[in-house]
Amino acid sequence: MSFRTVLRRLVAERLAFISLIYLIVLVVVALSAPWIVPYDPAQVDVMNMMQPPSWKHWFGTDELGRDIFSRVLMGTETAVKASLFAVLIPFCIGVPIGIISGYIGGIVDDIFMRIMDGIIAIPAIILALGITSALGVNLWNAMMAIGIVFTPQFARLARGQTLQVKSEHYVEAAQITGASALWIMFRHIIPNIASPLVVQASFNLSIGVLVETTLSFLGMGVQDPDISWGVMIQQAYNMINYNPTMILYPGIAILLTVLAGNFLGDGLRTALDPKYKTES
Repeated sequence: MSFRTVLRRLVAERLAFISLIYLIVLVVVALSAPWIVPYDPAQVDVMNMMQPPSWKHWFGTDELGRDIFSRVLMGTETAVKASLFAVLIPFCIGVPIGIISGYIGGIVDDIFMRIMDGIIAIPAIILALGITSALGVNLWNAMMAIGIVFTPQFARLARGQTLQVKSEHYVEAAQITGASALWIMFRHIIPNIASPLVVQASFNLSIGVLVETTLSFLGMGVQDPDISWGVMIQQAYNMINYNPTMILYPGIAILLTVLAGNFLGDGLRTALDPKYKTES
């Protein structure tokens, strides 16, 4: 299936296409945030504490007089990092484990899958908290925790898809001709299991943001003065009786990002479906 075909189908799924545009804009904002923020997001201004939204401060100011709009923009950088780590680490670790387990089988499959089952048995947020506690509380350890938490999902998905593809006639033909296992994995298995992995990756983009904001809210992720939407919500929660709107802006940013990831995942699942039919 060509990229043009997938893109055409994705455009037909309006919510998914709008979500894709939103996520692209989010990445652009994250990359350019240090240069486009109207104020220094860490600058304390005691003369303008807890200001309501105005033309000068679009989202108002927080308890230290810092511009909330600038902090929301800078928070996109952490959100994008969390999303990438929630995809890259599981993809680079979980997918090879799943493919090897599914293709080789036997004791190798048993060992790898029991390890994955052990990780899955622990609630994701509890496991992430434990990893950050063991490694130390900072942004990069939180990103590592997010990646480890999602590794079993990719491993089990890759294993299941590999078992299906492994039984196809073209794989059996390659084995009969003496092709190596590594060649078969790269030539036949990976291309044919890529679609569900891409869909899973798109869902993980939004879940990664949720886990990072939860860790930061609990004080086990990003630490002040670094900026995260989770840190902003934690700080706004402490001031909710004095300025209830402070919690609104990072909350909306998280909501839109999570919805965009989910809508994109649904759209990709439809666009990559070989039985896809355009509605008349």
